[in-house]
Amino acid sequence: MEKMTVPGAEPFFLPAGKTGCLLVHGFTGTPKEMRLMGDALNQQGITVYGVRLAGHGTDIKDMSRMRWRDWLTSVEDGLHLLRGCCDHVFIAGLSMGGLLSLLAASYLPLNGAIVMSTPYQIEADWRIKIAKPLSLLVPFVDKGRSDTVDKETARTHIDYPAYPTRSIAELMDLIKAVHANLKYIHIPVLMINSRSDRKVPESHQQWYTSHFQGNDLETLMLAESGHVITEDVEREIVFARALDFIHKHALGDE
Repeated sequence: MEKMTVPGAEPFFLPAGKTGCLLVHGFTGTPKEMRLMGDALNQQGITVYGVRLAGHGTDIKDMSRMRWRDWLTSVEDGLHLLRGCCDHVFIAGLSMGGLLSLLAASYLPLNGAIVMSTPYQIEADWRIKIAKPLSLLVPFVDKGRSDTVDKETARTHIDYPAYPTRSIAELMDLIKAVHANLKYIHIPVLMINSRSDRKVPESHQQWYTSHFQGNDLETLMLAESGHVITEDVEREIVFARALDFIHKHALGDE
């Protein structure tokens, strides 16, 4: 059983019109990193649900017990909730949330997907291949320093202080599942990255572009933001482009 949710890490639901967007946070993160985006979309008439992925926002040991399919189930639940009150449904995910968004887009009825700071692979490290057994000896891995430029949002950011080693293995399995299912994505996709992201270099967007077989892929490359682009200095650009994308593929058809 999961422990109580950390104050400020709760999921959020912001009702508005008949177009909805599920916001999916990243690896070890919480819905809070998607809240500014949720507010921006909601102010423009979009119904928003910021989901909390299983094992996140409580205790880091909870995350270690979860598998990538548990995270995907959290996404499925959120999409079903929005489907019950919206005619058009989009998904927007940050980092691992982007991976989950792509995977959901390969088999669920969606109007479009927005994927931000989404990795195509994890940096080569021999320890990753043995992450599952290694987790018994080294349960957590240090994160290093944040690359968020906006110091205020970095100060109030809520996430786990380390990476659960067992969860890194699950992230690798999730990436493999996304690679295998890219060919089944046939909805519009908006991919946003930043050249200053130290975790996901701009080459990852290029890899997706070269391997993506969908009919409608839009890309945006920011210049100054760190990995969490939904909280960083160019976030308003991200929100505006996401809103334009939603208008183009849902509201413009009404």
